[in-house]
Amino acid sequence: MAKTETARRPRASKKTSSASASPRPASAKTETPYHHGALREALLQAAERVLERDGLAGLTLRAVAREAGVSHAAPTHHFGDLTGLLSELAAVGFRQFNAAMAAACETAPTPLARSLARPKAYVAYAQAHPGMYGIMFRTERLDYSRPSLNEAAEASFAGLANAVGTMRQEQISGDALTLSQAAAIARAWSMVHGFTMLLLDGRLEDIMGRLPEGTTPERLLEAMLMTPMGGKPPGS
Repeated sequence: MAKTETARRPRASKKTSSASASPRPASAKTETPYHHGALREALLQAAERVLERDGLAGLTLRAVAREAGVSHAAPTHHFGDLTGLLSELAAVGFRQFNAAMAAACETAPTPLARSLARPKAYVAYAQAHPGMYGIMFRTERLDYSRPSLNEAAEASFAGLANAVGTMRQEQISGDALTLSQAAAIARAWSMVHGFTMLLLDGRLEDIMGRLPEGTTPERLLEAMLMTPMGGKPPGS
């Protein structure tokens, strides 16, 4: 009976059995069908995963295609070249970055907490997404003529200008700045960005080791932000 049943078994079953006996490696990705509009988003998500996992050196058009499980031509079709992909990815980063800081400010219960919330969220985003944060400020690798990147970066600057204006109790227009306003914006950005880069690079470990046990980088940043600064520059 066993031989009879085997003889009657359709050829397709034997083929299936053979395929199951030799599965493809788990690491191999099959091409995934996407709607045209969804593919662009899928490629950007894949690029972010590659960037955070393998760093900027590992982020290539082919690596992104493999990660997304699509043809190698797909990233080129949607972004043109690697600069185009990096620029669109940086735009995604700026939008995430801006949203994180806005959310932190909205939930802060007091004016003082709000003034500290934005820079804390700035640092927290960089710590959570170091690859994305790094590419956002690699100006030489980006094309700011792309509308999405230009708009997202401008929104980030506007948020910074508004935050500084709130602290100074004045309205700041990003289109025209006084020297005093520009100095306040540059000082705030330099302080937080510099702190963030030192933290990501591990360069604050020596300072942290000299502080009382339990002091966190966030507490150090808060102390820096609370330290009084000088007045307005002469003639401003």
